[in-house]
Amino acid sequence: MSDAKDTIDFGYKQVKKEEKQGLVANVFNSVAQKYDVMNDVMSFGIHRLWKRYTIDCSGVRPGMRVLDLAGGTGDLTAAFSRRVGPTGEVVLSDINQAMLDVGRDKLRNKGIVGNVTYQQANAEELPFESDSFDIITIAFGLRNVTDKQKALESMYRVLKPGGRLLVLEFSKPVQPMLSQAYDFYSFNVLPKMGQVIANDAESYQYLAESIRMHPDQDTLKGMMEQAGYENVSYDNLTGGIVALHRGFKF
Repeated sequence: MSDAKDTIDFGYKQVKKEEKQGLVANVFNSVAQKYDVMNDVMSFGIHRLWKRYTIDCSGVRPGMRVLDLAGGTGDLTAAFSRRVGPTGEVVLSDINQAMLDVGRDKLRNKGIVGNVTYQQANAEELPFESDSFDIITIAFGLRNVTDKQKALESMYRVLKPGGRLLVLEFSKPVQPMLSQAYDFYSFNVLPKMGQVIANDAESYQYLAESIRMHPDQDTLKGMMEQAGYENVSYDNLTGGIVALHRGFKF
């Protein structure tokens, strides 16, 4: 048997660390074209409220430089683009080229072109200069990263002093009854939705499992503090189904 240190979770499975990135890529290559539709269906549209709250908590102002990491199809990028204005910049970054392509096409079709750039990048090894972003967001992406601690440290490096990181991610419901209902929905309904809408039940089974394997609210708070962030806090949204963590670099 391989050493536990050489393996990592991929949903409920244990795989070699060097294999996880490729396996996650396969998932998002499969779901990219139906990603927005599935987000609306499986969250009943509530993901739009979670993202709007993230923008409101970001402190974004005209002229700022923002990194939307694991930005997928660009929902946050679109909102940030409007707020930073022509003197600011938003970098939409994702490790998955298929997701990045969908996001680029979507934003260009909306006429969002002037202050947005695109960069395929691994969150663990960001190809940006140190101290170069006022705000970094990662929404529903951290749980898919192989080495989450390394990614948090990489984000810290490229964040400007005084800047803030916002991590929007599925988390742990705070009420037992809600947790039971959420589990039933995730494992009995969600994969069937994935099969009907995206012709891919397996990927949505993985996504449900990946949520359960992600660190809970307090554990993630501790990881951010370990990476150097200060004044770390979190807000539970929709009873803790999702949490928004915030941390600052001083």
